[in-house]
Amino acid sequence: MAIKTKATEAPALPLNDILSGDCIEVMRGLPDASIDLIFADPPYNLQLKGELHRPDNSKVDAVDDHWDQFSSFAAYDKFTREWLAEARRLLKPNGAIWVIGSYHNIFRVGASMQDAGFWLLNDVVWRKSNPMPNFRGKRFTNAHETMIWASKSEGSRYTFNYDALKALNEGTQMRSDWLLPLCTGHERLKDANGDKAHPTQKPESLLHRVLIGSTNPGDVVLDPFFGTGTTGAVAKMLGRNFIGIEREEAYRKVAAKRIARVRTLDASALETAGSKRAEPRIPFGHLVERGLLRPGEVLVSPRGTTAKIRADGTLAGDSVAGSIHQVGAAYEKAPSCNGWTYWHFRRDGKTIPIDSLRQQIRAEMNN
Repeated sequence: MAIKTKATEAPALPLNDILSGDCIEVMRGLPDASIDLIFADPPYNLQLKGELHRPDNSKVDAVDDHWDQFSSFAAYDKFTREWLAEARRLLKPNGAIWVIGSYHNIFRVGASMQDAGFWLLNDVVWRKSNPMPNFRGKRFTNAHETMIWASKSEGSRYTFNYDALKALNEGTQMRSDWLLPLCTGHERLKDANGDKAHPTQKPESLLHRVLIGSTNPGDVVLDPFFGTGTTGAVAKMLGRNFIGIEREEAYRKVAAKRIARVRTLDASALETAGSKRAEPRIPFGHLVERGLLRPGEVLVSPRGTTAKIRADGTLAGDSVAGSIHQVGAAYEKAPSCNGWTYWHFRRDGKTIPIDSLRQQIRAEMNN
């Protein structure tokens, strides 16, 4: 007789919460394959050797905090491998990760990501429109940081909202170099003494672009180096769930207060430009099968040239036959043609694009 055992329930995700502790230890307590996206801003290991001063001898508020200090490259690499291993375990099969860094650490992190099994998709350069000058005059002004975007594995079907990013960029394909300002002015959080609450606070514009481009409303976003909560604030505003991990109590307090002030946008404001690639594919032949267009009916191009519809959904034109795309390309003497927008049919004296019939079928499918 088989003995039935009660299935162990997976621990519930602490959604929209800031968890206290070391990121590796905290991540070990989260369930496998539970996270849609990770945004990680790990210590850069800047290896500062002393104070930095401006030409007027005033001190630069540089990153000299203990959390950015490692005894050696080997120690930093070990830390990187350990948190990346947990990050990959936590990602869903189609999950993805963004890691941001500077020249001090990003190349070491990138190699560790590939060693861990992540599949690199892009490196994105955040070009700062207002970078800090190089006060010593011995190097170029360090005007950018690098982000690595990677899927969990080579076969992952990661989220990429191409059309939404294109809309953000005024109809032009989003490039991998992003010109955005540093976090300054009203967005820069201050402590009780009026000093920066965090030395490397990231601008909300950066996270806005990351989350619009690679997540959907309702997704779970993990930030294992939460700091003052930029990821959480933007995630909440955009209707995403977040989990933050931060070991420094002062940062957690600032982040919690900041996020409490954020209002989630309403559903209509969260809608973005939909990807045409995600819409169901409708062959032109379906229009013929359903009688929306008839064999023998004539289609007309913007130039006034015509082609006749055949029973199998192909077109017959002047000395050419083939798909709506092939005949259109032949008429235009072009390597390709979008036949859906090129060809029109006539009804009641009006010329109507055949794409309107395709959209009619798609609307029926969605109801």
